[in-house]
Amino acid sequence: MNKQPIFVVKYGGNAMLNPELRRQVLHNICALQAQGIAPVIVHGGGPFIQAALDQAGVASEFIDGQRKTSQAAIQIVEQVLKGRVNCDLVREISQLGYRAVGLSGQDGNTVTASKRQHQRLVNGAKQTIDLGQVGDVAVVDPTLIQLLISNGYIPVLTCIANDSTGQTFNINGDLFAGHLAGALAAEQYIVLTDVDGLRRDKDDPESLMHELNTAQLPELVAQGVIQGGMLPKLESCQAALAQGAKQARIINGTKPQQILELKNPTNLGTRIYE
Repeated sequence: MNKQPIFVVKYGGNAMLNPELRRQVLHNICALQAQGIAPVIVHGGGPFIQAALDQAGVASEFIDGQRKTSQAAIQIVEQVLKGRVNCDLVREISQLGYRAVGLSGQDGNTVTASKRQHQRLVNGAKQTIDLGQVGDVAVVDPTLIQLLISNGYIPVLTCIANDSTGQTFNINGDLFAGHLAGALAAEQYIVLTDVDGLRRDKDDPESLMHELNTAQLPELVAQGVIQGGMLPKLESCQAALAQGAKQARIINGTKPQQILELKNPTNLGTRIYE
């Protein structure tokens, strides 16, 4: 069994779109190996998916911020995430001199999905909305990832998984990463985003919250402090901690030097703890 501390990094946002920034981020994630840390990368690819759907003439519909994914759309989503984004990241990591293996949740049944049952309140009553091929994480089997880590490989996973009947689902990348971090008992689960962390006032950089207990999350959601894209990020941190990760942290992916400070962080980003 691998004895190295594992850092699971959820990678996305502008740090993925800018080629030079992407190279720096990947270099610094992989360089964690020199610190005795085993990095695991999880990625999505929303902008690439949207461009491919537009090109194919497949309409996109968002319900409460979630992309409704038809059978036609899931084929394109799978092609983009596995055939383009994942391959590109593995190629870049290999060019940097590291050994990466590209995967999805389907490989080795690492992640088994279940169909997401999305609910919203309509006139005070709960209504279930069908999002198509959008899934939740049902089960994580980290065996294959642990095997790769123990042999010096860097696993690079995208958030596609099958359910128990073989149907393919797209899972929110943050939630996919958080559940995986928990199953791997990661030393740290790190979410890269485009800001320095959670701000009490989203428009005021000086209001950065350096530490946050998971017990505070419901109140911060109710107050509107946690909103938009930060909701799934913090939900994923909560899932990671509840399932075995030791620490979760949200940092600015546009400042790649912060990645190398993760082994001994001080007030880096927002630390989430139980």
